[in-house]
Amino acid sequence: MPYLLLALAIGAELLATSMMKATDGFTRLWPTVACLAGYAVSFTALSHAIKGGIQVGVAYAIWSAVGTAAIVVIGAIFLDEPLTLVKLGAIVLIIAGVVILNLTGAQAH
Repeated sequence: MPYLLLALAIGAELLATSMMKATDGFTRLWPTVACLAGYAVSFTALSHAIKGGIQVGVAYAIWSAVGTAAIVVIGAIFLDEPLTLVKLGAIVLIIAGVVILNLTGAQAH
């Protein structure tokens, strides 16, 4: 169940971050409401995932890394942002870092 909550936290964060541009500096009501609600759901689900047993460092690393990598892809597909080799390399490094964190976290038990 904690990893399901973490997935919900990631999805809500992706929705919220994707809405950021549409808020136009938080001047448009409904995109702003969707953005803030997404972050509220994300942080609530993340806190429950941690309460459910995922280590804070591991949960945050997964949440932020998956969110960062996915937002780069979403930006490239939907917001016409460039996807360069440097960005792809950075995504690989982020994923490698999360994998290493998870492996070292599992050994601590």
